[in-house]
Amino acid sequence: MKILIIGATGSAGSRIVTEALHRGHEVTAASRQRMDPTATLPDAPTLSLNAADPQQVAQAARAHDVVVGATRPAAGREGDVIETTAGLAEGTRRADRRLVVVGGASPLIVPGTGQRALDDPRWVPASIRDIATASCRQLEALQQATGLDWTYLAPAAIFQPGPRIGEYRSGGDQIVIDGFGRSTISMEDYAIAMLDEIETPTTHRAVLSTGY
Repeated sequence: MKILIIGATGSAGSRIVTEALHRGHEVTAASRQRMDPTATLPDAPTLSLNAADPQQVAQAARAHDVVVGATRPAAGREGDVIETTAGLAEGTRRADRRLVVVGGASPLIVPGTGQRALDDPRWVPASIRDIATASCRQLEALQQATGLDWTYLAPAAIFQPGPRIGEYRSGGDQIVIDGFGRSTISMEDYAIAMLDEIETPTTHRAVLSTGY
């Protein structure tokens, strides 16, 4: 399978590139910043691309089977997520390809409460509310897209580099919480969930949560 990963130099994106290559897929690693392919992602061709530009996204996407959106706004520029997600969505739609987006936990429903994780300080403390709100806007931008097959793959509340255990659970539109009351997943195991969903799609125009 040919996979275009936009935002490939980020923490999550680079791990998705690694997992996809490990499984034998053909990967193009795209980023807004020009990359040194020998130093950054030596096993994947690289591409400089502005995710907010639907024409650039469409042109690149047509040579691939699926597009992964792994972009993340810089601190202080959380509002950019709307333009970026809209560009990704429209460009992928024009190319008639599927879009799988690296989302956030904040739009997920907390089991037994009916409220979003964004509004529960256990999962979204004040210190990260700006980026968490951006994740909700990211999902809203996808929901407004028409004629596009998309999946919003949402990680657990604690989402950071860690060991590749090789397992995870899915929770639909609900945040995944383990038996100890924790919501966590390593980026390495999230990448496994991402590639599983790409290879065997289960969720269309909807949210799919992951965690341990």
